[in-house]
Amino acid sequence: MHQRSHSKPNEETRRRLLILMAGLVLGFIVLLLRVWYLQVIEGERFATLSESNRIRTIPQRDVRGQILDRSGKVLVDNRTSFTLSVLPEETPKLDLLIPRLKDQLPIRWDEVEPKLKQAYAYRTIQLLKDLTREQVAYLAEHRWDLPGVFLDVEHVRHYAYGELSAHTLGYIGEINEEQLKDTREYGYRMGDYIGQSGVEKLYERALRGIKGAREVEVDALGRELQLVEEREPGPGMNLVLSLDLGLQQLVEEEMTGQAGSVVVMDPRNGEILAMVSKPSYDPNLFVTGISVSNWMRLLKDPRKPLQNRAIQAQYPPGSTYKIVMAVAGLEEGLITPKTTVHCSGFFPFGNRVFKDWRKGGHGPVNVHSALVQSCDVFFYTLGHRLGIDTIARYAKGFGLGMPSGYDPVHEKPGLVPSTAWKRQARGEPWYPGETISAAIGQGYNLVTPMQLLNVISAVANGGVRYRPSMVKRLETPDGKVVQEFEPQRMGEIPARPETLRIVQQALFGVVNEARGTGWRARHEQVSIGGKTGTVQVISNSPKGDKLPERFRDHGWFVAFAPVENPQLAIVILGEHGGRGGSTYAPIARKIVEYYLKLSPTPPPQSPAVVQRPIARQPVTATSFVPQPTSTQ
Repeated sequence: MHQRSHSKPNEETRRRLLILMAGLVLGFIVLLLRVWYLQVIEGERFATLSESNRIRTIPQRDVRGQILDRSGKVLVDNRTSFTLSVLPEETPKLDLLIPRLKDQLPIRWDEVEPKLKQAYAYRTIQLLKDLTREQVAYLAEHRWDLPGVFLDVEHVRHYAYGELSAHTLGYIGEINEEQLKDTREYGYRMGDYIGQSGVEKLYERALRGIKGAREVEVDALGRELQLVEEREPGPGMNLVLSLDLGLQQLVEEEMTGQAGSVVVMDPRNGEILAMVSKPSYDPNLFVTGISVSNWMRLLKDPRKPLQNRAIQAQYPPGSTYKIVMAVAGLEEGLITPKTTVHCSGFFPFGNRVFKDWRKGGHGPVNVHSALVQSCDVFFYTLGHRLGIDTIARYAKGFGLGMPSGYDPVHEKPGLVPSTAWKRQARGEPWYPGETISAAIGQGYNLVTPMQLLNVISAVANGGVRYRPSMVKRLETPDGKVVQEFEPQRMGEIPARPETLRIVQQALFGVVNEARGTGWRARHEQVSIGGKTGTVQVISNSPKGDKLPERFRDHGWFVAFAPVENPQLAIVILGEHGGRGGSTYAPIARKIVEYYLKLSPTPPPQSPAVVQRPIARQPVTATSFVPQPTSTQ
């Protein structure tokens, strides 16, 4: 009995051992199968995941091409800058990181925190740009305490002369959603920087470089261990402008403290030599993202520093419009060089009397003396005889009422009034009295400085309208020419060569004859032609400093030189700055003197000096027979 009972426990133990061993063998087989599955079937996928967790790719901004003046002086370049970024996926305690950085660095958390909350996996968020050396030193010292946070070296834009030529050069800024829709196919992504205005925008594709990237090894906490690979960003094309830096600096200095615009062009090909719009702004404010305070300051400034007055501001042309009127009268055969009008100082029309700027009048004047002395009554008379639609046809023939072609995106078209325009825009008929005001560049007439520059340039060069251009060529970073930009003829103005000779001689007289309104532009060594203009901001305004500045007259002066072989065409517009002859003719004189490298001479002290007559070379304009056109 005892022996039988002892054998039963041994059998039970053996059975349990067998079950245990079978379970162990089965478990081992399952483990082997799982290892085989992970190693063989899923091995490649997990290797990729492991690598992506171990290697972090940090994109680097492209290096934009340089912008240079016509002689190769660098206007816009790039500089290195440190940017602080975070990868939220690799920052285990983001809520603790923020307070730590907030105490040490001027991060705009009101802008950053929404981005952190909406961040996509493994997308870096920039926290602070353009760090100082002290800030970089602090982050380097605490790098092991800041998982997921890293410093990157970027190339950012540098505008070497600050505000100088800001409206010409433009600025860059972070791409917005609307721009991204149009550029995504070209490789742009959110966070990229893109040209927002000026040549930075117009030539964005050429200036843009190739993005680079840094691949760094990180540990499980997202801390950088070592650099694995670096692909340097590639530079974009260099842009060589027609701008003359020395001339630009001169004009900027002359316009200091004023609101207005100056543009200087070569009338032989349309190349812009200087373009100033005042007040200006510093495009360096935008290179790493402009602050809200600076942006609002620029937007709310009543003097509109962001506006390029050369192409975006529209003004009545004032007496500079008399150039167009003289051409129209001569071409239509309503006047000849000998036609005389007696100016008594006023022009009665209906129940209204239109006054001349000169009290007491100018006496008997013809087209030459009327331009020289800027006689209003002569052009009142001529305007009444021409009619508004004929005036409009000639104005459009000069390129007024349409963009010049310089900037197809931002340029304003101006306004040439006509009967059809008023019916469409105002739903009213045109009244004959409105023609009287339009004849001296007032009323509904509006032009940009660039358009008026085209008028004086075409008169100077013999009748050709060129498209104003700022860029001469594109070059590779090592100076190889990729593309040269040739002058573009836009057409000819509606004037025969003999008509242009009459007008050219009169514009020479504006500067050089005893009663010329532009005598302050006279120079002993070179012949200068020009035309003054004054635009009333409010009717019958008192002169001088009796009015607040915002109500004072605008002043125009257009000029060209040398008269016998023009190399310069100039337009100057000063807002609320006084009369064009007294205030802005001297600036034109300095521009001519500088560009033609003349020895400095004292400015004229009296209008009584009469220069010797000039021997004008024959002009080469194609004869133009004006045809009826739409006056819409």
